[in-house]
Amino acid sequence: MSTHRSSSIDHQSPALGPRPSALDPRISHAPPRTSHPAPRSSLLALIGNTPLLRLTGFEAEIGPGVEIYAKAEWHNPGGSVKDRAAWRMIADGERSGALQPGGTILDATSGNTGIAYAMLGAALGYRVRLCVPANVTPERLRMLRAYGAEVVLTDPMDGSDGAIREARRLHDADPSLFYPDQYNNAANWRAHYETTAPEIWAQTGGRVTHLVAGLGTSGTFVGTARRLRELNPAIALISVQPDSALHGVEGLKHMASSIVPGIYDAAIADDDLRISTEEAHELTRRLAARHGLLAGVSSGAALAAVLRVAARARDAVIVTVFPDGGARYLSDRFWEDDL
Repeated sequence: MSTHRSSSIDHQSPALGPRPSALDPRISHAPPRTSHPAPRSSLLALIGNTPLLRLTGFEAEIGPGVEIYAKAEWHNPGGSVKDRAAWRMIADGERSGALQPGGTILDATSGNTGIAYAMLGAALGYRVRLCVPANVTPERLRMLRAYGAEVVLTDPMDGSDGAIREARRLHDADPSLFYPDQYNNAANWRAHYETTAPEIWAQTGGRVTHLVAGLGTSGTFVGTARRLRELNPAIALISVQPDSALHGVEGLKHMASSIVPGIYDAAIADDDLRISTEEAHELTRRLAARHGLLAGVSSGAALAAVLRVAARARDAVIVTVFPDGGARYLSDRFWEDDL
């Protein structure tokens, strides 16, 4: 592996080694991007196959023997990792007949999955109704409305749980609405089992030793971890969540105080790290100001966990997922704090 460190970020370094062959039996049943149903919009072809960035600047803080990588999920067309799950849930709804042509997609969201639904709904001809906590950032609300989604604002004090309860109420009142229920839909984690994990495996040449990923719906961690554990039973799987119920890490859940998603399986993780809002904010600002990566706050939380893991690791290839970019959070006041 190259030891070049003149830049804090290497974009898909070719020194990662050969990519496994498409015939490699370890990943043979993980479909490539073209396995999606025949697209009616070329937009769908842009979902997945996101870059893997090497964070050499942070490696330098740890010392030799540890490589750190992040999946830059803002390269998806909707700007976040949630494009993968939203498309899989919609496609499953179409195949099952639960989502009819011209129908309405209903779900609860704190932002990113909703943006993915709204984008895909606009592209595929579906109406979209979303239950959203009223305290989400103005940027995300504007994006949802720009895509033509109907937004139902819920009590900000109830967080994502309040949005979930409202979506359930609306679906009970009108069962004809297609309610994918991202927190309890196996298609959520399967999207990552079938795309995110094989991408990480290929981009690291099968060398990945640790996966570190945040818990929101838990789909990204559960699906990616399950597949990577099949490919390498020795891999270390670390989940990340906020350290308290009252936190400011958008996109992540404090499981002990929240409605626990039905797709979440706590037994998968070898370790579960708790990150403070202050740590997440600091690392998010450092990513932008010192390393040129404008990422979201959940990315800062993931990086904080990665640095803890890296500090005690040896001969490690640590991969994390940066769920989205920071532009949709710029109205948050933490950006004004000094590093």
